[in-house]
Amino acid sequence: MHTPLVGALTELTKPWYRPGTDSPHEDEFLKLVTSTAPLSTRLAALQGFWNLTGTSSALKQWDALTAIASADVAVARMLEPHIDALGILAEAGHPTPGPESSWGVFAAEIPGRVVTATPAADGTLVLYGEKAWCSLATELTHAIVSVRLGEARQTVAVDLTGPGVHPAEADWPALGLAEIPSGPIVFDGARATEVGPPEWYLQRPGFAWGGIRVAACWFGGALGLARNAAQRHFGRPQPSPLGAMTLGQIDTEITAARTVLAHAAQLAGSGDIDSHDDSWIQALRVRTIVYRACQRIQELSRELAGPAALTGDREFAKADADLTVYLSQHHGPRDEASLGEAIVADATPR
Repeated sequence: MHTPLVGALTELTKPWYRPGTDSPHEDEFLKLVTSTAPLSTRLAALQGFWNLTGTSSALKQWDALTAIASADVAVARMLEPHIDALGILAEAGHPTPGPESSWGVFAAEIPGRVVTATPAADGTLVLYGEKAWCSLATELTHAIVSVRLGEARQTVAVDLTGPGVHPAEADWPALGLAEIPSGPIVFDGARATEVGPPEWYLQRPGFAWGGIRVAACWFGGALGLARNAAQRHFGRPQPSPLGAMTLGQIDTEITAARTVLAHAAQLAGSGDIDSHDDSWIQALRVRTIVYRACQRIQELSRELAGPAALTGDREFAKADADLTVYLSQHHGPRDEASLGEAIVADATPR
């Protein structure tokens, strides 16, 4: 197995604005990103290229997803929940799934649309109900799904190709992340396996760090836009001073985002933060910083690239639309309120 490409988080001093990686594996990487093979095949190939597992270090996972998202945001959005699911299974002590499987994580909770679980005699759970926001449900083979077992939230593993699982074709007219349709699944007597004890999913050590993994994808998408815009600026016969100013602003935002992500990866791997509350505070901080940086990078990249990029460059326009949809899924003010509440709780004498 070859050594993966070096990403933007591993070498913080490496100039972000240079296209490519000067690696002999660059062409292979781009072929994998642009592949039209079945989803399970694509995910397995990307996993193999980066030597990724569910237990790979945070830095390794986030660096790979940043690089993938900088080439195609949607592909990173496909791989991220697959890696998340493998990590969840590993945390719960389950065996590693085979490379022919492809996994999602369906944990959105929508009022009035609840999946209930009932214990069966053989030790499995029987599922009934409708789960919303199930991305790529018609293409994946398996998923981690949050359900209700009595009054508790229970996480389960489900074979999406098995009986009693009915994914609906999503009404998905989105221009951004068009390849990631998210529709409902109706469970009608589907069998599932418990993953962890009740209420474990949100309290497990990997939950907070997984939230930052998504932020690494955001950053990769913003980085791809910025590189495109920078190359356009470099190629102009007479680059304007205002363009140079915009480029400088982009650089500072990228530096802030990549630095905070790299620092968080170091914390995740150090073992110094072992409580759920402390790791969650870190996740809220990092996600908010990276989210704001990506919004600003996206805005500045549009300015630097000019309207020709949005109207005449399919790659730029797609990346811009993909990132817009991906960023819109951030919890925003709710996360900031949660961060403030956590700080108040920590500062309150016990």
